[in-house]
Order: sequence, then C-alpha cells, then structure tokens
Amino acid sequence: MLGFLAARQAGLDDPLRLRRAESTRRVLSLTLNPDRDVDRIHGNGINAIDIDAVEGRYMLSGGADGVIVIYDLENFTGKLQYTCKAVCTVGRSSRYVHKFSVETVQWYPYDTGMFVSSSFDKTMKVWDTETLKPAEVFEFEGNVYSHHLSPIARKHSLIAVGTKNPKIQLCDLKSGSHIHVLQGHRAEVLSVRWSPRYEHILATASADSKVKVWDVRRASSSLFTLDQHNGDKSKAASEAVNTAHNGRVNGLCFTGDGLYLLTTGTDDRMRLWNSATGENTLVNYGKVCNESRKRLQFTVSRGCSPEFVFVPCGSSVAVYALHTGELVTMLRGHYNNVDCVEFHPDYQELYSGGKDCNILAWVPVLRTSDVEEESKSANQAAAGQSAVNPAFQDAWSSDED
Repeated sequence: MLGFLAARQAGLDDPLRLRRAESTRRVLSLTLNPDRDVDRIHGNGINAIDIDAVEGRYMLSGGADGVIVIYDLENFTGKLQYTCKAVCTVGRSSRYVHKFSVETVQWYPYDTGMFVSSSFDKTMKVWDTETLKPAEVFEFEGNVYSHHLSPIARKHSLIAVGTKNPKIQLCDLKSGSHIHVLQGHRAEVLSVRWSPRYEHILATASADSKVKVWDVRRASSSLFTLDQHNGDKSKAASEAVNTAHNGRVNGLCFTGDGLYLLTTGTDDRMRLWNSATGENTLVNYGKVCNESRKRLQFTVSRGCSPEFVFVPCGSSVAVYALHTGELVTMLRGHYNNVDCVEFHPDYQELYSGGKDCNILAWVPVLRTSDVEEESKSANQAAAGQSAVNPAFQDAWSSDED
C-alpha cells in the first residue's frame, strides 16, 4: 500500500489504481463486525434487502412475514459500537401491508422518496416513503417472484416483473399500467435484471432452465438464449437445447460494468456469461450449494481488482474471485440459511439476511492507524468536542450575531 501511495504522490499512478487497491484490501478483510448490530424487527426469514444508491445510507428489507423495514446505516453516536436503527416499518398492523411473503424490495434508483416491493400475494406496490402508503398497486394472476427497476434508465420508467406466469410483465411507473408482455419462457420466471450498461437490455431466468436476454424495444422474440454448451450439439445431446443450467435458474446478477452476467441454478452451479454475445466463459466455481425454490439474491463487488462474487451457500456466504472461480473465503455467522446479500460499494461492506430473522453486517478489518483514529474521534465526542469534519460543520450565522 505504501508503494501505491508513493506512486500516487509522485504522480506516477492515477487515483483510480490506488482506490482499487484499497477497495480490494478491504473486501479481502471482510469479517462479522461485533460492534455493529441491525435492529431485529422481522418475526420470520428475510428474503430481500436493498441499499439506496443516492446516499448509500438507507437499507430496505422484506420478510417472509410480509413486513418491510427501513434502516438507517449511518453512525451518529461517535462510538465504535452502535446499532443500525429501524427508521420506519410497514408492519402487520398496517392496513397496506403485504398479506404474504415479500420476495423483492428495491429503492427507486434516483430518489429515496419511493421504493417498490413485490409479494406472493400477487401484487407489486410502489410506496411513498414519507407516508408509507402505496402510491400505486399492480395486480397479477400469480405469485410475484421478482421485479427490477433499471438503475440507469432515462428514456423509460419500466419495471420488469417475473411471476408464476411464464410471460414477463413490463409495468410503466408513469401510466400505472401493464404496457407490454415478453413471451418465450415455458415455466415461472424466478428472476429479472436490467443491464447496468444499456437501459433497454433485460435478462430473465426461469424454472424451465433457460436464461433469455431481451431488447425491450423490439416487438419480436428475445435477442438470444444462453447456452451452457456454447452451441456444441454433441455435448448437449442428452440435455435440452439452449439451457443455461440443468435445473431451475433462480439467480441473476450483472457485473457493475454490465459486461458480464452471472447465473445460479438448482444444479449447484454458477456460470459467468459474456452479456454481449451470450457466450459461456466456462469459469469453474465448483459446487455452489443452491436449494432455494425461489429467487436467490446474490451480488458482485464494485471498484475492486479483481472483482468478487458473494453468494448465499447454506448458512454461510461464499466469496469467489469473479474471473478465476477461486473460492476466496466463507463468511460464517448465521444460524440458518442465508437468502440474500447486498454489497455497499461506498464502504466495501456486505449485509446478509437469512431465515434466522437476522441481518448481519460484514465490515473490513481496520488497520492499526484506523483504529487509533476511530478511538480518537470517540474520545473527542465523549469530551464534548465535535468529531465532525470542519468542512461539514454549519458555518451559517444570522444578522443578529
């Protein structure tokens, strides 16, 4: 690290290289933080979590009990040990609460004033964060397994929805109606994801073992269907043609740059695909345990070199190197199966939720100098001194002063 700092100081390296090196070091040192707790609100398993992309401060969680919780991740106590408090809850006593299990929650990408949830009660609700009331409710014929808003879209406001019906629904936030249907799958659609690179590109995964990539501007069929054998007919002779996995495909995740697509299936395999060509890169991750009959929420790091994949694996979280398939480590701490993980790119932290009703925070181990800095700030706060950076202090004064 000293070499990177010296090179940066001398102008030999660009700032991005130093940032990548430090981000990678932090991800490799992730551990369960004994000083940080997350309020335990859910009375049943946690199916989905999401951190807002605007401030990186608020986290959503959706549970099998139908409850939705918003947490504040910021530490204003000035102490090392703190609890991420639940700011507000859509609990069982609310008249607007989902009747059954909440499967997916997502913040509106540009503003924390709105978020979207979908449930096995066959509805998807668009919520006003201020009032905790649904501004719009979309109803479907079957259970809703997954939905996704594009993180980059400027020309459309579509929500892709995967349900028990093989047809993928596209709902428009502006008009509040179902405007389009994508047909091609033959079983329930378990996961849907928009590309973070091209706003009209959508990937869908189904229980029919297939993953399709669509351009929603086209009225015709999908752009291509992922084939684990890359078109080799001899290898595919004993299996269905153009299948991504030999079982239900229940997990999708693009890399941060949108160049690659990761898929997981109940065949205990994870595969990495070129998202432009649909080619299987043949990276071998080994056996990736996957017994989930529903959507599995996994994630990829951002800003590291190399990038890492975080995948629920039983009661642990497996960490793999993205392009080599090497198992880097297993994060153990849950008492029951892990159902969802979410990476915080600003601080290189990881949050995981499971059937034990807990959300755990995995935080990089601080270096000695960082620990001294943290304790100094805590002492200042205890002594009544301001631990806030002067640049962020309020310098406003009135005419009376």
